[in-house]
Parts: sequence; structure tokens; C-alpha cells
Amino acid sequence: MTTVWKAAEPKLTLGMTRLLREPSQYLPADAKVGFVGNYNAVDERGTPFIRLLHEHSGISLQAIFAPEHGLWAAAQAGVRVGHEVDQHTGVPVHSLYGETFKPTPEMLHDIDVLLIDARDSGCRYTTGSSTMALCLEAAAENNKPVVMTDRPNPLGGQKVEGGVLKPGFESFVGFHTLAVRHGMTAAELASMYRAEAGLDTELTIVPMEGYRRDMLYPETGLLWVSSPNMPGFETQCVYPATCLFEGTSCSEGRGTAKPFRLIGSPWLDEIQLADALNGISLKGVVFRPARFLPMFSKHEQEVCRGVEVHVTDPERLQPVEIGVHMIYEVRRQDPDKFAWKGFEDLTTGRRLFIDLLTGSEYLRRAMDDGQTPEDIMAEWAGDLEEFRSRRTQHLVYD
Repeated sequence: MTTVWKAAEPKLTLGMTRLLREPSQYLPADAKVGFVGNYNAVDERGTPFIRLLHEHSGISLQAIFAPEHGLWAAAQAGVRVGHEVDQHTGVPVHSLYGETFKPTPEMLHDIDVLLIDARDSGCRYTTGSSTMALCLEAAAENNKPVVMTDRPNPLGGQKVEGGVLKPGFESFVGFHTLAVRHGMTAAELASMYRAEAGLDTELTIVPMEGYRRDMLYPETGLLWVSSPNMPGFETQCVYPATCLFEGTSCSEGRGTAKPFRLIGSPWLDEIQLADALNGISLKGVVFRPARFLPMFSKHEQEVCRGVEVHVTDPERLQPVEIGVHMIYEVRRQDPDKFAWKGFEDLTTGRRLFIDLLTGSEYLRRAMDDGQTPEDIMAEWAGDLEEFRSRRTQHLVYD
């Protein structure tokens, strides 16, 4: 008997779908709406919310505020995007990843309410959450209410991991004092940030129906739609680990068909690295020795030697611990060739990028001083307990 592939049925209802069914329950009457999102924000069947908002007779879509990667999420990471007009709706598009990262008073002048459908990877590095936070700040400064439609955390809503960002290390890859893996949805993050930053703006959350905290993304039955370097759920699973290599001289696989799953450098020994990492018996992953040729980004057109990360059990996976072990073993092969990579940019203030990703100088200094991954994870444990306590009051789902 032939088996025919069949798409999963959605197991939940997104917040935006609920709002579209009854907009008067969440939006002021005759409100001029500014939508924060792009064409990657789709409903349970893949229809873009921009289209649904524009075609809805009870909603007046006046402006689109596009985050990193632009209106169609086609621009590569770090590429600045300009303002435009959406050719399909005729609605002006204000880029929030170009000349400004935060809506200006002029952009908000003719808007009555900001409607945010923020995608979040379940990881603090995600710039979509930073855009959400800056939009909340702009709304407070310009006396605009915010409506936040929620969507799942792809890594689930139970586990938290990694260092908690320290004050003074805020950046566009770390907007607030969160753990690396925070276990919160985008709307829950918005609630926490609004309260802890003391923002005086009205925030209405439109929660999902049918979402449980223990759901990983495949269990939701939703389509996978994401940014250029996040091609699937397996990549998302390892992203909290391998994104840390953005702060090093090693390639994180950008410029290949497997970004964030391929890690390497021209000087590494791939067999030795795979053996070392597999010998630790980290939960939920195995490492395959690999060589690859990035077409752009770090080590462009150079053969890199390293590993491909394969997820064997996403429920047991502890990606931050995996990332710490990976950097430790890579660095241990040749400490003189390994380097922490600086990232001079207006979003970082010329600080070392590894410090911004990990949330402090601790990991970098600890490794330079010879401390082990076990030492680092133990040091982070106390801060994680305090973070768990803070997040509890902002959780929406069981």
C-alpha cells in the first residue's frame, strides 16, 4: 500500500485568527491599525495576515512595520532594509531594520493602535522580540495602545536554560534580562517587559486557544515559516547552541544549505571534534564529522572542517549546554587559532558579540581562564532560579 504524505492538522488557534474573527472585541472602533510583522506571519493554512487584515471589512490597515529581513523576510541577517509601499495592498511599509529600529513619532502619527504578531524562536537572541520591545517603548512614548496576538514558542514553554542577561549587556540580540532559552511566548515576553521596564502603555493580549506549554512546534500542526537561515524545526532546536558561534571566528554555517547545523573552521580536525563531542554523551544530539564550503559570510569560499549537529530527541535536548560544550571543544583543539569575534555595529556599541549573546562577560572570561562547561552551567544555575520566579506571574498558559 502506498503511503501518501499528508500535512498535519492544526492543533490550536492562533491569537491573530481569533482577532480576525471578532476584531471589535480587541480593537477600538474605526481604529487605524499599524501592523508589526511581515508576510511570514501566516494563519493556520499559510495565508499571510497582512492580506487578511487588508481584506477585512472591519479593520483599517494603515501601515506595516517590518522587522529584520524585511517585508517578505527575504533579506539576509544584518542587511539593512529601506521603507517601501507594499505592492499588493498599497499600504506603506516602515522598515524597523534600516535607518531606525524603533517606530518614530512621525510613523505613529496617523496610527490609533499598534497590532503586533511577533515571532519568537524561544531564544533570547531573536531580533523579533527586540523589535517587539522597541515597539512597546514607542507606543508608551506616543500614547498608543498595543494589541499583541500570540503564537507558539517553537521550543516549548517549560524549559529554561543558559545565562540570564546582566544589566549593561542589553542589545538588539538581548533586549531584556532573560535566560537564553526563556520558555515564554512572545505575548508573555511582552507582558514581562512592559511591567519590568515600567512602560505606561495599554497592552491587550489575544491568547491562543488549544496551546499547552509542553508543545514543541511539530505538535502544534502549524506550517513552518521562518527567516532565511532557519529552514526547519531541527535548525531551530540547535539554534540556541550554535548561534553562539556568531561570536567566534568559526563559521556557524551561514552561506550553506544547513545554517546553524554546520559548525567549522579551516583549521579544525573534524574527526577529532566529532569524537570529542560524541564522547560527552550530550542529550538529544549526535555529531557527524563534516566539511563544507560557505558561499558567503565567514570563511567565504574556504573549506571548513567541523561537525554537523543532528537532533535525535528534541524533548531531551538542552541546547545551551550543548553550545557551551561545542565552543569548549573547538577552542581546546587550538586556543591560538580560536578567537572571539568582535562585531562593531550600531546595535552592539562595539562590544564583543559573544558577551552580548551570552548576556555578560562571564562565559568568555571563564573559558579563557580554563573553566569547564560544568563550571559555567553551575554558575548560571542560581540566576536561572531567580528568572523562573520572575517569569511565573506573566505566564498565560498551563
